[in-house]
Amino acid sequence: MEQVTIIGQYSIIIAGLTIAIGSIGPAIGEGMALAKALNAIAQQPDESNTITRTLFVGLAMVESTAIYCFVISIILIFANPFWNHVVQQAGG
Repeated sequence: MEQVTIIGQYSIIIAGLTIAIGSIGPAIGEGMALAKALNAIAQQPDESNTITRTLFVGLAMVESTAIYCFVISIILIFANPFWNHVVQQAGG
C-alpha cells in the first residue's frame, strides 16, 4: 500500500477514536453535574436561579473538552499536516 493511503486510513481511524473516547468523559461529567444540581435545587429551591446559572457555566466548561476533541478529529480528516508532507515527498 502507498504511504498516502495508509496516512488517510489511520487519520480516519484516529479521528473516530478521538471523538469516541473524547466524548465519554464530558458526557459522564455533565450527567453527574446535572444530578448534583437537581439534588441541590430539591434541597434549596430558593437558590435555584444561582444554582442553574452556575450549572450552565460549568456545563459549558465541561463541554469544551468534547469540542476540542471534535476540532482535533476535523483537523485529522480535512487538514492533516502529515498528508501534505507525504504528498510532497512522493513528488505529487
